[in-house]
Amino acid sequence: MSFLIYMIGLALTVGGIAWGLVTAGLATVYVSIFCVIVLGVGIMMAVSRTRSKDSSP
Repeated sequence: MSFLIYMIGLALTVGGIAWGLVTAGLATVYVSIFCVIVLGVGIMMAVSRTRSKDSSP
């Protein structure tokens, strides 16, 4: 459940950043590159924070 919450928050963040950059007049290719980078970092953070830890025997 918390992974889904991370993904929803990440989607809203990337959408807001993209909207702001397009409104500021930045070229679409740069907005796309930046959004892909932010998505990659966000997914890595979400996976690392929500994965189950291995228990020691």
